Amino acid sequence: MLDAVIAAVKAVAQQEILPRYLKVARQRKVDGSLFTEADIATQETLSRELRKIYPGPVVGEEMTEHEQVDHWHAGDAGLWCMDPIDGTTNFVNGLPYFAVSVALMRRGRSVLGAVYNPVADEMFYAEQGKGAYLNGEKLPIKEHVPTFRGAMANVDLKRLSHRLAEGICAARPFSSQRNYGSCSLEWCYTAAGRFDLYLHGGQKLWDYAAGSLILEEAGGHMCGLDQDDFWAEPLWHRSAIAALDLGLFVQWRDWVRAHR
Repeated sequence: MLDAVIAAVKAVAQQEILPRYLKVARQRKVDGSLFTEADIATQETLSRELRKIYPGPVVGEEMTEHEQVDHWHAGDAGLWCMDPIDGTTNFVNGLPYFAVSVALMRRGRSVLGAVYNPVADEMFYAEQGKGAYLNGEKLPIKEHVPTFRGAMANVDLKRLSHRLAEGICAARPFSSQRNYGSCSLEWCYTAAGRFDLYLHGGQKLWDYAAGSLILEEAGGHMCGLDQDDFWAEPLWHRSAIAALDLGLFVQWRDWVRAHR
């Protein structure tokens, strides 16, 4: 099944996304977020392909909230969760940091995930209990673990409380901070060891469904701002504190919670 998902994601990205890269007009949804015809076309085509692999409901970002909730409740035994283009703002502005994200979920947990950046041709993928990989190479790739003070962090400041964001800006406990605007790739970069620490104040289901499994299968650790069990956080708006190394994770979690 995983091989079939990888093939489908790559084929649809080549067919629907890359030919439109730097060429599509942007539109805005009611909530102000961007979408393009590439998002819609990718979701429709990939949904058809995924249902050939497993005939469950599909929860996609470009559906209405009502459809998303209905499909979620109908898919306890198995459903697909996808973001056709995670990082649409990057996509329409010509920044090569966006991805197709797909997860198969059962009973509220991800059991298979694939995240593909078609510009870099990087396919991150994992299956529950079988490890995580990037283009066939087992994750993590970077083995060196820095000190907490020397770590590289990916932090989405705009979704954090004012107090926590101000604390990070005024007295960051790590060496350097980045935020590139694609949650699924941020999870995967943490799994690969490209980022040492990760913090996000609130993600949608399709933002974390595949990437969190990939980090978990790479040996990483995660929790929420309020819950030690990441999967106990609110389904549709889930915060994330994460790190690949356990020692860094504990220090990061404790620092974040002390400053929120």
